Parts: sequence; structure tokens; C-alpha cells
Amino acid sequence: MTCLDCNKELDYLDHKSAMDLLGLELCAKHKGRMEKLIKLKRTPKEAIQLYYGLKNAGVNPMLEWWDGKKSVDIAISRVKLNIEIDTEYHSITHEQAINDLEEAMHSFRNGFTTIRIPHVLIKYYLKETVDNILGIMEGLKANIKVL
Repeated sequence: MTCLDCNKELDYLDHKSAMDLLGLELCAKHKGRMEKLIKLKRTPKEAIQLYYGLKNAGVNPMLEWWDGKKSVDIAISRVKLNIEIDTEYHSITHEQAINDLEEAMHSFRNGFTTIRIPHVLIKYYLKETVDNILGIMEGLKANIKVL
């Protein structure tokens, strides 16, 4: 058992603590950083799980990236992709829908594509979600080269 971030060997307590909180193998240092993000930015734990899933797939994602208007859960700047994790998608209001649309418009104006992923997909289908994001990235790369 090693930390997903620094490959440091984990003892039982560090492993159990990180698995209980995030479902990920992280050392105390990196678990503490993620706890801080959750507290300060209200980052969903599924965003952190997806971040490490993408890193494991060879992607260079950024957690809580500032897009000039707000903090984005995950950004992949190489292909101009923003990923938002929806934790309350089942109870969306018309105000939230308008806000989401305005945020998407802001991203498009800056050349970014924003996708919204329900947290349950990451919770139960992390590998498939990562594979689909890799496919989206391939399509975005192809479009960037065409321009």
C-alpha cells in the first residue's frame, strides 16, 4: 500500500483513515491537503477520486482550478476541458439550470468545454468514467489540431 500521490509506504492507520474519508490510498500529508480542499472549497470527494483516476491514466488534471469566474472541480488545460461534479443533480431548480448555462457560456467564450458528471457515476463506475473522459479528450485534441 503506497500513497497515490508520492508513492510513500502507508501504515495501516494512514491507509484506513484515507480509505474511510476518500476511498483512496493517500499518506497523511496528501490526505490532509484533500481534507483542506473539501473544507475550504467544498470539493466533492468524487472529484478527488476522479482526479486520481485521471492521474493514474496519464492525464495531468488540476483540482479546483480558477477559470476567472469561479473554481472548477477539475480542469484539463491541455485540451481546454472543465469537469464539474454534480452532487445534487436530482433536485435542480430553474435558477441553478440558468447558472449552469451561464457558466457553460463563460467557459465557451474562453475556449473551454465544460462537462457535468453526476457523482454516482464516479462512485460506482470510476474506470468507465475515466475511459469516457479520455475519449472526450481525444475528440477535443482532434478539434484543436483542426483549428
